[in-house]
Amino acid sequence: MREVDVGRGVELLVRQVGHWQQPRWSAIASGGNVSRADLVHRLVQEIANLAADAEGEPRRTVPRLDNDMALPDQLRVVAADLLAADPTDQILARAATEVTATRTAL
Repeated sequence: MREVDVGRGVELLVRQVGHWQQPRWSAIASGGNVSRADLVHRLVQEIANLAADAEGEPRRTVPRLDNDMALPDQLRVVAADLLAADPTDQILARAATEVTATRTAL
């Protein structure tokens, strides 16, 4: 069930931000002091970390690309990696919580 939660949450977030142009990415996220792009990149990194944990692999830094409009694609890729890693329910719950929190802050 949690896989569905993560996949659905990622898809909702991608729909929410997938059409954004650079000014919207550069705007400060709600209740914070970082840009929306920084917030989504932090989520991408966290999902990548959870995927590495699920695979028993070392964590690696996800590159921050020059074009913020690539962030939805990066999120899709790391989410697919996570779901393919056969994560535990605990990892899936954490991923779902992170996705929901990011969606709310945007």
